[in-house]
Amino acid sequence: MLVRTWVAGLAVLAGLAVPIAMATPAAAQTGTFTYATNFGSDSVSVIDTATNTVTATVPVGDGPFDVAVTPNGTRAYVANNNSDNVSVIDTTTNTVIATVPVGDSPRGVAITPDGTRAYVTNLGSDNVSVIDTTTNTVTATVPVGNGPRSVAITPDGTRAYVVNNLSNDVSVIDTTTNTVIATVPVGVNPVGVAITPNGTRAYVTDQGSADVSVIDIATNTVIATVPAGTSPVGVAITPDGTRAYVTDNAEGNVRVIDTATNTVVGSPIPVGVSPNEVAITPDGTRAYVANAGSDNVSVIDIATNTVIATVPVGDVPVGVAIGTLASERIPTTLTLKVQKKWKWKNSRGAGGDDGVTLKAQLTAEGRPLAGKEIEFTTDSTVLCTDTTDSRGKATCKVPGKQPNEICYTATFAGDDTYEPSTATVCKSKDHKDDLWSELPAPSDIHDDVHDLVQNTIASAGLPG
Repeated sequence: MLVRTWVAGLAVLAGLAVPIAMATPAAAQTGTFTYATNFGSDSVSVIDTATNTVTATVPVGDGPFDVAVTPNGTRAYVANNNSDNVSVIDTTTNTVIATVPVGDSPRGVAITPDGTRAYVTNLGSDNVSVIDTTTNTVTATVPVGNGPRSVAITPDGTRAYVVNNLSNDVSVIDTTTNTVIATVPVGVNPVGVAITPNGTRAYVTDQGSADVSVIDIATNTVIATVPAGTSPVGVAITPDGTRAYVTDNAEGNVRVIDTATNTVVGSPIPVGVSPNEVAITPDGTRAYVANAGSDNVSVIDIATNTVIATVPVGDVPVGVAIGTLASERIPTTLTLKVQKKWKWKNSRGAGGDDGVTLKAQLTAEGRPLAGKEIEFTTDSTVLCTDTTDSRGKATCKVPGKQPNEICYTATFAGDDTYEPSTATVCKSKDHKDDLWSELPAPSDIHDDVHDLVQNTIASAGLPG
């Protein structure tokens, strides 16, 4: 229990010998996953939230403490306390693709909303390392208070709130200049921090004074102090901002704070031994709690505030973060052909043979896509929509004499499985007498259609 006491009490241990973790092979994956750092086994357990089972175990640095996932879900940044570096995990393959040296005893990590930077708190060197996530190099080092433990970033990405465990305050970093612009006194031995989705409040767990400090972000002052058990450590806020979930490391439970009244509501939720950090799923239905003393993760149903699953992980899990990895959509190809002249008649009996027919075909991986809606436009004006048939074809008939210069566009908006695509054909300025002068004669085959095809243009825009 020596290691577990260190995790809970934040004392410093050196020379801790731990077993070496072996990689668990994993194929590319999609879905929502919980990443739990195993301090004692130098690994990260990947939990599929759909099944609440561990699908991969990723070896990282020495003493992984905290973890954060990029907004697009493709990278997880792990702060390794004992090896003074950050492991970067490619979450599509669950392998480490980079290791970034930082300061002394990195503990906390948070990523900006645009995914371009990771902020890492270095407990032993009293500063914050700023990592460029494109190059995975440190681009700035920001001095803060004594013993920086955790960090959270405002939803607009302009401020980073750093909890200083030993100086009992919070440093506020301007992320544009990477300088401290305010220092907010809080309770004794603050540990965790979370910011409401609307960016108006920061909730800080004060382990030493057994409460939670609520900071008004507009004024950077504490506006409420909420008693929270014996030893509050981790904190997370629901996506709707109405509840804060706080772990009690000593009592082995989780308390729920109503953020409107800043009071604890309901009874404490029993979880595992020595719960540390907590994270909530993007849909707000589940809370995942890392239990350092029982080597597992408790899954709380937020609707009922009861534990519905307990997931065994590695040795001494302390950090937890959740990310959603979307499936890669299949590229599509859209072609557009123009058939010159067709006979038409309107409701008043007037008609002619100077209309055009637009014919689009949608394919993916060389096969036609049926049942997909194609929109036909000209100059952003919708002409018509049609659904592709079994051959992937959709048609739009445009009546009346057409302008001397005109472009037609067919667009597939895409869906969860297939990427969007667009095709455009235009009348040349040189063809004043005949709208589609390069089209073959009506007696030719293929429905008098000339293959004026422009290959798929991703994210539509007319050619220059």
